[in-house]
Amino acid sequence: METAHVLVAADKFKGSLTAVQVAERVTAGLRRVVPGVRVTALPVADGGDGTVAAAVAAGFERRETRVTGPLGTPVTAAYAVRGDTAVVEMAEASGLQHLPAGEFAPLTATTHGSGELLRAALDAGARTIVFGVGGSATTDGGAGMLTALGARLLDADGEPVGPGGGGLAALAEADLSGLDPRIADIDLILASDVDNPLTGPKGAPEVYGRQKGATEDDIAVLDAALAHYASVLGPEQARLPGAGAAGGIGYGALVALDARFRPGIDVMLDVLGFAPALARATLVVTGEGSLDEQTLHGKAPAGVAAAARAAGVEAVAVCGRLALPPKALDGAGIRRAYALTELEPDPALCMAQAGPLLERAAESIARDFLL
Repeated sequence: METAHVLVAADKFKGSLTAVQVAERVTAGLRRVVPGVRVTALPVADGGDGTVAAAVAAGFERRETRVTGPLGTPVTAAYAVRGDTAVVEMAEASGLQHLPAGEFAPLTATTHGSGELLRAALDAGARTIVFGVGGSATTDGGAGMLTALGARLLDADGEPVGPGGGGLAALAEADLSGLDPRIADIDLILASDVDNPLTGPKGAPEVYGRQKGATEDDIAVLDAALAHYASVLGPEQARLPGAGAAGGIGYGALVALDARFRPGIDVMLDVLGFAPALARATLVVTGEGSLDEQTLHGKAPAGVAAAARAAGVEAVAVCGRLALPPKALDGAGIRRAYALTELEPDPALCMAQAGPLLERAAESIARDFLL
């Protein structure tokens, strides 16, 4: 019989385990049942929060810099570099994790720090920048990012507009002549797991505004302000897939920075070296905190399972909770899913004990697929 070689390529279990911890726990569980099994751990991410950590786990160098947080106060943000490729995660600078508990700023939160983070990657010599967007606290269409890179967004009096999406209602002129000239010489890849346009019923304010504290009135204000902003900078790009990613930062990158949109998981699998790792594998274990309808639309486990299926390698999944029927799992290329809630039905206990429970789930995988 062929010697088993398991590739563990799972995303984080949000709120309980990082992608690195998921890989460690799965490995421990597998080896408890099959001590000599070969395991390759390749933590993955789809462009959202956890993207830099996945790059670092794959051998990139972690670097930190001080940037402007979403509320305008300084925060420490990390990016990752290997050779002339950088992985920049907008959530590191402008993410929800930088907001104090219960405090939101839907109209004024800024992506200025994301622009500063891109500039740090340019200073580090990056020629290719994978720009992972997701988990944002902002809905400013990337306006803050552009000003950090040298753009001037002015009102009718020639003064800079206020921060956040709310300030864009007063925009009269967008002067992009001062943008960092190095932007023109790099390959900027917009890596996202969402393909929403900037505005409208499927746009950034309507679909994602509420999770950033926006009221119904705020959503209407933001949608109108972003539509006005797009009328000044370029309405065509506002309709492109990914323009609505991370509060519209996708639009700013597409319209002014000549970014190209690619599904985040596809980009990250390339960057992390997934194909050579898959070529050695006889079984793939993927997963994330919740396997649900969203998983099927560009999330990491769907991308991993699709690649495994194309290579003729069986894939199984681990998750905190499972909300997909067997037919949907099969359609995604996932032979079987192992949910922690099957071992501990109480959600609070399940999250608190996610590590040990995941090891038990991995023991089941080993018994079912490796013996």
